[in-house]
Amino acid sequence: MIRPAMDRMRESLFAILGDLAGTSFLDLYSGSGVVGVEAASRGAEPVVFVEKDPGKRRTLLANTSFLTQAREIHIMPVERFVARRAGRFDTVFLDPPFGQKGTEELVGMLAGRGVLAPGGLLLAHLPREQLLPEQVAGFRLADRR
Repeated sequence: MIRPAMDRMRESLFAILGDLAGTSFLDLYSGSGVVGVEAASRGAEPVVFVEKDPGKRRTLLANTSFLTQAREIHIMPVERFVARRAGRFDTVFLDPPFGQKGTEELVGMLAGRGVLAPGGLLLAHLPREQLLPEQVAGFRLADRR
């Protein structure tokens, strides 16, 4: 089941992103994978899914099984993935569980490891109480909705 608020957020997100052909996409805290699947449907390749909850593995595999694009699925804590990952992504989307602490530190890790490609976009879905400041770890806020 997709929550209506999440559905509206996803529509807004992809209205901003548009066509993703020829770009790479990293979906952190993937959950069921709907955001990464939407990115793939808009041409992103590869799409990399990272989800720490092993209970969501089966759903994530089922929801991505039809994709023809190159994809990777990692079931591990996001922080561990970022610490180990080499390579850059054109778009990084993070949607941590509500109430989870450490988002600003994670953004610092993303910057420190060079996970975002030059000119890339880092998009975060966060509750109002956890909004990031205008500048974080060398990233500058371009838009807030």
